[in-house]
Amino acid sequence: MNYDKYLNKNLLQVKPSGIRKFFAIAEEMDNVISLGVGEPDFKTPWHIRQKGIEYLEKGVTRYTANAGLLELRLEIADYYKRRYGVSYDGKTQALVTVGGSEGIDMAIRAVVNPGDEVLVVEPAFVCYKPIVEVCGGVATPIVTKQENEFRLMPEELIAAITDKTKMLILPYPNNPTGGIMTKDDLLNIRDIIIDNDLLVLSDEIYSELTYSEEGHTSIASLDGMQERTIVINGFSKTYSMTGWRLGYALGPELIIKQMTKLHQFAIMSSPTNSQYAAIDALKNGDYDVKKMKQDYDMRRRFTVKGFRDIGLECFEPKGAFYVFPCIKSTGLSSEEFAERLIKAKRVAVVPGNAFGDCGEGFIRVSYCYSIDNIKEAIRRIGEFVEELKNEN
Repeated sequence: MNYDKYLNKNLLQVKPSGIRKFFAIAEEMDNVISLGVGEPDFKTPWHIRQKGIEYLEKGVTRYTANAGLLELRLEIADYYKRRYGVSYDGKTQALVTVGGSEGIDMAIRAVVNPGDEVLVVEPAFVCYKPIVEVCGGVATPIVTKQENEFRLMPEELIAAITDKTKMLILPYPNNPTGGIMTKDDLLNIRDIIIDNDLLVLSDEIYSELTYSEEGHTSIASLDGMQERTIVINGFSKTYSMTGWRLGYALGPELIIKQMTKLHQFAIMSSPTNSQYAAIDALKNGDYDVKKMKQDYDMRRRFTVKGFRDIGLECFEPKGAFYVFPCIKSTGLSSEEFAERLIKAKRVAVVPGNAFGDCGEGFIRVSYCYSIDNIKEAIRRIGEFVEELKNEN
């Protein structure tokens, strides 16, 4: 039977995630150190787990409101006010989603019509472009450069805008590069966005993992930007709650209303006990976040130095928990480097071209693993790089 004629033609053109390919290979091999998946090695803090257990034991296992528990939405709004200085109405401008990924999906599907152009800052997380394309939109990459610390430069944004451009996807702190946009960087692109009447999808899932003194600035906090920005965030990275599958969206009431409609038909509501646990995370989790961030910062500095010591150029990231070392000096493509590395040294990394064509010549390495694993992985990669030199 020819199933191709039944399937969504846009979806058929979408390639599988390049991240999961190497994760799957690693699962089938022994003695593999995987630095490929962006999942914290910390357990969810006990008081957060305890709150989830408490509500399970009480038998609170029914659906919540489609948009999520009102108490949680109010806490999310309060969190964005106290952390980033943006005021939202938790009743009408917040939606609780199944992870940040669902929030991204709902936001894109709520606003993108066939033929609409969406600008995607690359290198970028793998989901943005496929979702736009499945909606019939046109995903246009804006290539950021290492010499600019992978920031979006005003001239790059101006050059990418056409009369069909509807939205800019701004993924900072960035996965895979670890690049950030400072307040001044955001101010430099604000007027361009407003003058061209663009919406912004601001993926801020790594907002708390910003290592600069200034910290994270939400573009929604800038004058004139809250009304045209959909913020996506969540609990997976900040509170090490990946398996709880909980995120949220904040934005203009009319857009959130349409996103909630989609969420209602596709999901119904996010996991109930996860929502109660998330309330506790927002109320009582600041200390946990601070401690985890300190540990990540130590690993960040160690990992950057480690790659530089073995002779690979490595930009110093200021956000998230990834480094993006350049492997062009080895003469291998990103795919070749990753494939040969895992076979020869049992270390799994992600080729940079999984995050856009401009990622060619780089690999993504996650440092959200134990320092012992990071040390051993860098030692093995160093051996691999030396062996490559001896081949030539």
